[in-house]
Amino acid sequence: MAPTALAQQPDHLRIATYNADLSRRGPGLLLRDILSGADPQIAAVVSTLANLNADILVLTDVDFDHDRVALSALADQLAKAGAPYPHRFAKRPNTGMATGLDLDGDTRLSGPRDAQGFGYFSGQGGIAVLSRLPFDTAAFRDFSDFLWQDLPDNVIGDSLDDSEKAVLRLSTTAHWDLPVMLPDEGRLHLLIWHATPPVFDGPKDRNGRRNHDETAFWLALLDGTLPMAAPDGPFVILGDANLDPVDGDGRNAAIRALLADPRLQDPAPKGSHNRAEPDQNGDPALDTALYDFGGLRVDFVLPSSDLRVAGSGVDWPKDAAPNAATLARASRHRPVWVDIALP
Repeated sequence: MAPTALAQQPDHLRIATYNADLSRRGPGLLLRDILSGADPQIAAVVSTLANLNADILVLTDVDFDHDRVALSALADQLAKAGAPYPHRFAKRPNTGMATGLDLDGDTRLSGPRDAQGFGYFSGQGGIAVLSRLPFDTAAFRDFSDFLWQDLPDNVIGDSLDDSEKAVLRLSTTAHWDLPVMLPDEGRLHLLIWHATPPVFDGPKDRNGRRNHDETAFWLALLDGTLPMAAPDGPFVILGDANLDPVDGDGRNAAIRALLADPRLQDPAPKGSHNRAEPDQNGDPALDTALYDFGGLRVDFVLPSSDLRVAGSGVDWPKDAAPNAATLARASRHRPVWVDIALP
């Protein structure tokens, strides 16, 4: 299959990740809202993505359904807005997947906090990939069933008992290796994840520990200390780490180590909003999400060191910009993009 023409310069590939807040409280509700044509948040997401016009787009926090009907409906809306994505990928995430355990200690076994990853239903808040280049699905690898206890040097500590360790997966949502077929017939591996927030737990810091290890997984994969081999070609690690390397809550050692790893490069994408964060240590221009307490850098696109970066950015303009209100209405997150020079 011949790759579709790229949206950006023909010698560049724009790769982006975006937590689009396309999650609802029940199955089928996202599809309902997309098809209604009247949901202002979805309209803002479509406008944001059409303006971004990435060639490869990883969406986090988007509900999964078995036949990918909601994803197809979203892609149809994007095509109408001038941003066609003929290649689409989604797989059942860990969110909402029953464990059969009472993980939150409320004496019930089927609550959203008893699932492999928090979710009111199976598939809530999953991951989807839209692309103008075809996927090599035969070479796709899904690491999402890897047990947390099997990660070398994990920081589980006393946050799980033995019965929980035997069942709980590392991935809150997913860890994927999804190869994309490049125009020169090479492959670019997309290493995709969406970690749990490092909060909303108790004194044992289960979420904080798991969040750390969900990012540490990539370092272990590259180090060759896992049963799975490292990717065999150029790669990009991208998604929502739910952790800022210098600000906010959480154990930031793993994300700091990932950003400093010589096998990767951090283009440090920046927005142009000129916001100030006097109570924080990081550069506000690097922020990718705005919370009640301020901005944080939690979404990342990290190319391998053998790729040449031609540009990068966070779609976060000044408040007076024409699209600022649309971006704010779409999600508390902002799209993060990196342009890669093709060989």
